[in-house]
Amino acid sequence: MQVAQQQSAARAAPAGARVRARPRVVRVRSAAPHVAGIREEAIERGKHDKPESFNARFVPFKDVQQGVLSGEQYSLDTVQYRSKDGGLLDVYHDMDALKQYDAAHWKKLFDGRVGTTAWPYGSGVWSKKEWVLPELGDDDIVSMFEGGTNLFWAERFGREALGMSDLWVKQCGNSHTGSFKDLGMTVLVSQVNRIRKVKPGSISAVGCASTGDTSAALSAYCAAAGIPSIVFLPADKISLAQLVQPIANGALVLSIDTDFDGCMKLIKEVTAETPIYLANSMNSLRLEGQKTAAIEILQQFDWQVPDWVIIPGGNLGNIYAFYKGFKMCKELGLVDRIPRLVCAQAANANPLYQAFKKGWASYEPVKAQTTFASAIQIGDPVSIDRAILALSDADGLVEEASEEELMDAAARADRTGMFNCPHTGVALAALTKLRERGVIAPSDRTVVVSTAHGLKFAQSKVAYHSKEVAGLSCAYANPPVPVREDLGAVMDVLKKTFNI
Repeated sequence: MQVAQQQSAARAAPAGARVRARPRVVRVRSAAPHVAGIREEAIERGKHDKPESFNARFVPFKDVQQGVLSGEQYSLDTVQYRSKDGGLLDVYHDMDALKQYDAAHWKKLFDGRVGTTAWPYGSGVWSKKEWVLPELGDDDIVSMFEGGTNLFWAERFGREALGMSDLWVKQCGNSHTGSFKDLGMTVLVSQVNRIRKVKPGSISAVGCASTGDTSAALSAYCAAAGIPSIVFLPADKISLAQLVQPIANGALVLSIDTDFDGCMKLIKEVTAETPIYLANSMNSLRLEGQKTAAIEILQQFDWQVPDWVIIPGGNLGNIYAFYKGFKMCKELGLVDRIPRLVCAQAANANPLYQAFKKGWASYEPVKAQTTFASAIQIGDPVSIDRAILALSDADGLVEEASEEELMDAAARADRTGMFNCPHTGVALAALTKLRERGVIAPSDRTVVVSTAHGLKFAQSKVAYHSKEVAGLSCAYANPPVPVREDLGAVMDVLKKTFNI
């Protein structure tokens, strides 16, 4: 266009006149400006943020039990799983530093981060970063924007099955790998990511023993961070969906001819002898992520405290994690009480239930028997002392469910719109028993924690609805009806079923 205008001007000029041509304009397309990713934006933002005094460290869990710090402590950058006396460790937060801000500040801060894509605060875990790992750099975090799972109002199931008006199911299985384990694994793998940077060669891989869900979460987060992962699985004791997840994510999968407790013994021996980092819940880092589900429940209820929270229990870290989340909210003034907690165990793997029935007078491991709730098929839980502390302080209870009770409870709830894993069935069965005994009132606001997605356990549902489970009546089975390709035959079935 500019060249044509110059030629036109030359033609219009008087004869002999000298036309001064404009310099030719050459347009060069500049390179696309660099667009910072959300992680880079967070790093840049952090350069200008005012440093806070929040901090956390490992202390012996015994100190937490006794309410007095002994002075023994370890940096979170230390590869340490046990205290000097062999006991568990706990992540201890400087509560005085957190109390510099009032409850209104924390509520506004946490509420303002919900649903955003700001790194890393859009995560349901890292939106509470100051209460999780406050000193971890944003660039070290390995997150898939986990958490933020919905509270399902179980209106129909509550009304028709239990006579309840305020029953909710926290759908922790609506997460990246299909279970609540994502909440803890983002924290553990993020800390490992940091340690590998500041102490090169100190950690070569991350390993875990698993009944399925832990291995899925570990392998996914390690894959995202480019960190090798190793999982020890009990052979033929987990679902196909759970088995294929770590395989797909590139983990080294060892299928071992033992149960979970045998796998746990082996992984502890391996991590004691090698630079392989232990990712099981005896490592208290994971519990820091899992506790955010409790905080999230309060947040979703506009900081109102439910009366009861029912949690399936196997290795028992999660019951303590929920307690810890509720307890922090109370100590920092966001709520004035904590809910009563119920730990629900499968009758085939119920060491905590047995101890509860004895009034906590004694605890003995059991040999876990096969249960459809395979993720909690654990006879010697690592976090037994943590669970007893949590339940004692929260005026809690322990209930058990037989195989028939847990499968029927899951199937009955499925008929009202849910799609429950067997572990959620354990919790629903426990709730049913407590309602029948009048322990939980019809108007009590009750939250059942669903720990995994039902699709991970489709095989058990197929067996139930096919009535192929020996010893179970499968009262709520709904098998498909075979029909000929014939309108009359189809109409016969419809008339019989719907009275039309």
